[in-house]
Amino acid sequence: MKKRIYIETSIPSFYYENRIDAAAVARREWTRQWWDNHRDAYELVSSQAVVDELNNGNYSDSKRQNCIALLEHTIFLPIENEIASIVQTYLQHKLMPKDTSGDALHLALASYHKCDILLSWNCKNLANVNKFNHIRYVNNLLWLYVPILTTPLELLGENND
Repeated sequence: MKKRIYIETSIPSFYYENRIDAAAVARREWTRQWWDNHRDAYELVSSQAVVDELNNGNYSDSKRQNCIALLEHTIFLPIENEIASIVQTYLQHKLMPKDTSGDALHLALASYHKCDILLSWNCKNLANVNKFNHIRYVNNLLWLYVPILTTPLELLGENND
């Protein structure tokens, strides 16, 4: 059975990144390498929340369209009513920034739908080892699954031949 990966907004965004600083170029290349060579080993899922963030973000029209098109073959998880209360609990526990349509929503979706991995370049709020124990604590209080929070770089070694 393939591991289920929730694709968060920063993944398609970095796939089409056009900044030229070293960090952005490296993340773009790692994202492309993982997406182009390893994604088929997983069941990829995402959500309308990602599309909404892309549509509301400060992107050129071509980048926005390319990012959304990249998600074309991913399964979109439904946003059930329970998700809103999970997001509110995350905010009450100061787990995520006070934005009900951002990081807290992505984490709630990945947790509620029992995704094995939440893939993100958001190392401040999601793929952050220093926050993981707090995330695990709150998810355990809610009887929710705790996905692995990681970046494409970390997954590159997992499937290399």
